[in-house]
Amino acid sequence: MATPRGDTVPKPIQQDWVNREYIEVITVSIKKITDFLNSFDLSCRSKLAVLNEKLTTLERKIDYLEACVTKGETLT
Repeated sequence: MATPRGDTVPKPIQQDWVNREYIEVITVSIKKITDFLNSFDLSCRSKLAVLNEKLTTLERKIDYLEACVTKGETLT
């Protein structure tokens, strides 16, 4: 059965469209949040790796200085 041109779409179908649009908005929002979190994770890991390298260098320098002080050597 075809519906005449002037008729509106049945209520259940309209509600289904609304639900699908709502689900699509939520899905897109979740994807955007996921992309942001993945990007943030990579950025943090990179910055933490650089910080770790700097800390390792400082620890080595401190170890050297402690060894010098323990042996009574002067820094020149």
